[in-house]
Amino acid sequence: MASDSKQFGLSPEIMAYIGAHSMPLDEVQQWLVDETAKLGGISLMQISTEQGSFMTMLARLMGAKRAIEVGTFTGYSALAMARGLSVGGSLVCCDVSEEWTAIARAAWQRAGVDHLIDLRIGNARETLATLDTGPYDLAFIDADKTGYLSYYEQIMPRMRQGGVLLVDNTLWFARVIDESDNSADTVALRAFNDHVISDPAVDAVMLPIADGLTMIVKK
Repeated sequence: MASDSKQFGLSPEIMAYIGAHSMPLDEVQQWLVDETAKLGGISLMQISTEQGSFMTMLARLMGAKRAIEVGTFTGYSALAMARGLSVGGSLVCCDVSEEWTAIARAAWQRAGVDHLIDLRIGNARETLATLDTGPYDLAFIDADKTGYLSYYEQIMPRMRQGGVLLVDNTLWFARVIDESDNSADTVALRAFNDHVISDPAVDAVMLPIADGLTMIVKK
């Protein structure tokens, strides 16, 4: 299973068991995991494989057709969502790196989902501002942590009632409860988490998947 180091609190043996009892990786997913690993330490930015399976299943269960992603990296999360979209579905991906998303493009083409994905390179706030008012069914944020609240405020008005926004890294390796950690990312994530749970327009649950995955449903 990929990104085991993101599973704080779970032993390697438990993670292996989870992997053996979850959807197995296919050739494209394994290729993408391997290619991303070659990047070194930065590969930790890739979502965990069980997280990807969850996102695919969620998209299918929702009948999601229109989706947004902020923070694509090498494309595992986009691949997961695209595979779960309904017929005629589409996914807009926002990222700033041509280098990392070149790997993503190759994976999407291998998987036959590249025609579903509209990758836009540039400042995500500017890209989101150009999107139509929706409605969108599913969204995912996994980018610069200090930008989370801004992305949230741009995406939520575009979501349909009952639409789902997934947000990664909301436990931040348990740093969010470490009172001695006042780094910019940690402070931003604490503020984001507090904002979401106090927003009367949504329901939210923080799931202990990988590094914390918050599921937000628009009322």
